[in-house]
Amino acid sequence: MQRRIFGLETEYGITCTLRGQRRLTPDEVARYLFRSVVAWGRSSNVFLENGGRLYLDVGSHPEFATPECDSIADVVTFDRAGDYILNDLVANAEARLRDEGIRGTIYLFKNNTDSAGNSYGCHENYLVRRSTEPEDYQNSFIPFLVSRQIYSGAGKILSTPKGPVYALSQRAEHIWEDVSSATTRSRPIINTRDEPHADAEEFKRLHVIVGDSNMSEYSTFLKVGTAACVLRMLEEPSLVFRDFTLENPIRAIREISSDITCRRPVRLKNGKEMSALDMQAYFLEMALAFETSHGFDEHETRALREWENVMQSLETDPMTLDDRIDWVIKKRLLDRYCERHNVPLDNPQSLAIDLQYHDIDPHRGLFQKLAQRNMVRTLVEPDTIRHAQNVAPTTTRAHLRGQFIREAKAKNRDFTVDWVHLKLNEQIQRTVVCKDPFLNTDERVERLIAGL
Repeated sequence: MQRRIFGLETEYGITCTLRGQRRLTPDEVARYLFRSVVAWGRSSNVFLENGGRLYLDVGSHPEFATPECDSIADVVTFDRAGDYILNDLVANAEARLRDEGIRGTIYLFKNNTDSAGNSYGCHENYLVRRSTEPEDYQNSFIPFLVSRQIYSGAGKILSTPKGPVYALSQRAEHIWEDVSSATTRSRPIINTRDEPHADAEEFKRLHVIVGDSNMSEYSTFLKVGTAACVLRMLEEPSLVFRDFTLENPIRAIREISSDITCRRPVRLKNGKEMSALDMQAYFLEMALAFETSHGFDEHETRALREWENVMQSLETDPMTLDDRIDWVIKKRLLDRYCERHNVPLDNPQSLAIDLQYHDIDPHRGLFQKLAQRNMVRTLVEPDTIRHAQNVAPTTTRAHLRGQFIREAKAKNRDFTVDWVHLKLNEQIQRTVVCKDPFLNTDERVERLIAGL
């Protein structure tokens, strides 16, 4: 596809505590959090004026899905806008708690695991054409996804029978299949449920659920950007990749996650062994050759350059990436704390640092504090993120959805919206079906808005 639609869905961990003790259950906190959403006249599952979707997922996890984006940069921007939106909900919820005489602080964590061992996800969506979709993801794309955690992992202190270890990925221990139509029961690397949210005859939505939630904008850009480059290559029929089919993808993802050198070999189906670093070096080499022969778009090219830079650092010293890659940034914080206080990795305060890194509150979150001190790289200006809280991308279908929602709310009209439908609920319902996610203008939508 010369032009692609991207999207991220991020689930947040939630708790409310007072002096370190849990004050409310996650379900109770979530009800306070979403009370202002329900006050908009909707349910706890709403589409917003920026075209994105805000809802309460299984397990009382607030979830924000970005609007349809046709650039990798926009995905990063709107993913961050989700953090801002949720932070605003927290402020409103805490005010209600105070009004009702309930003491406590609400915390939202952009991570993937809680203290009880539950996991929640960050799902990536890539639009593909059915006519050019790769026939088999096993020999190339799954090995790419399994090995990319060396730069996309969020990092985690993992308890093992041999003691605590530092792992690259939070999701690795919670993935149980390579490909499946399930999302919670078996947690695959790729979810095959066929929900294109577009013209089903022409498009499919490739749903990747193996990735970590990233605090670093740089890691998010690289995670989505490298995948976009590999997908573009896989869609080129003249290009042939080496067969990297893994003997056991689930074992491999755990083995790679547990190795901070990125050099531990994993077994391929053909009996050979390769490290994650070697696999990524191969995909990068193919991408550089593809750039010369076919070319990438502007944002893919930028991702390719960053991919090169990161791979060079991973080859020499991964810790030099402590200003841009999540697992490295967090490991540097933990190493310094443990060394300064002469405590082990599973010390309670070390575990607290592991969690506080993911706090999205700008005054508490450790990553947020590093960003404010210019100690980590950011890609999006705060004013741009604030704008994206309320304004949809102008180049995709999200623009139409955002316009309709804004006008319908302004005129206090009863409406229903999903990814494809815009519906005005009256005695005679009026519905516009928008199957083309690339279309940002539509006379039918203009007439629907004019008739509000």
